[in-house]
Amino acid sequence: MIGLFAALAVSLGLAGCGVVSGGSSDSTADAQGNRTITDSTGAEVTIPASPKKVVTLSEPTLDGALALDVTPAGTTSGRGQKTAPGYLGDRAASIPIVSDVANPNFEEIGKLKPDLILTDGTSINDDAQIQQLKAIAPVVIAGEAGGSWRDNFGIVADALNKADDGKKVVQNYDDHVQQVKSGLGTYQDKTFSIVRWQGNTASLILKELLPGQALEDLGLKRPENQDRAGAGHSEPVSLENLSEIDADYMFFGTLGGSSVGNADAGGATDEQGAKDALRQAVAVPGFTDLNVYKQQHVFLVDGSRWTSTGGPILMDSLITDVQQKLDGAQ
Repeated sequence: MIGLFAALAVSLGLAGCGVVSGGSSDSTADAQGNRTITDSTGAEVTIPASPKKVVTLSEPTLDGALALDVTPAGTTSGRGQKTAPGYLGDRAASIPIVSDVANPNFEEIGKLKPDLILTDGTSINDDAQIQQLKAIAPVVIAGEAGGSWRDNFGIVADALNKADDGKKVVQNYDDHVQQVKSGLGTYQDKTFSIVRWQGNTASLILKELLPGQALEDLGLKRPENQDRAGAGHSEPVSLENLSEIDADYMFFGTLGGSSVGNADAGGATDEQGAKDALRQAVAVPGFTDLNVYKQQHVFLVDGSRWTSTGGPILMDSLITDVQQKLDGAQ
């Protein structure tokens, strides 16, 4: 199967240069080499037609830039992580971290001398912080928490003057979805839960979050109580209501015990971290009574991918994960 990046590389001949080039946009550069675009807030932002140093201060904008073969000069750490989001692997490993979620380091960002800053409501929602960032470089806000990843990515692609390339990335994703969906007939009547386990508590990933959008794209059902959108973040479940996480199948991940408010709590976010979290979960009264546990249909997954946020790279990898996990369950 040709994944998102392999297909994009074949069709575009892209190479990792770290400098924005190629693609096209509806707007044209003025005499000073600038363009004006409209961001998700409706604000018109004047930005370089060919930005050379881009800082991404959210997981979706980082993911989107990398999907367009643009390596940011600086970026954010992933939720509950001290590094870039784990699911991005080597793609983001060498990018300097100049922020964690909701806490940009203005001094370090300023040292980079960026000519464009990309962020969104999944990370920075404080207007005072936005104004401080605008004093450093033009700021494009690409979307809100719980919003459409496609819309967010479209704004990122426009800001990087790579709108056409962005459309090809999305088309490759849609093609991948259709390919995988065609082989999931056995599971069309089953229900799927997505759970983040932190310490001794569970949270649900609902339909508006990216893993929920991926399951919906694939035509896979959620349990009735999960067949809804939430507030743009995971929804805690009390231990008294633990049955709310039950389903025919479950994607189970963790952010290692960490959270936005406590990034130093430690622990892993990968499948080994999920395995450790499952050991904690089975010690909680009621967890082993769940039908999904009794049927051994709990899939351990990378929490940085399944219980956080991102862009087209994350979405494409979720589709691959679903196919591999369900193929392995047969």
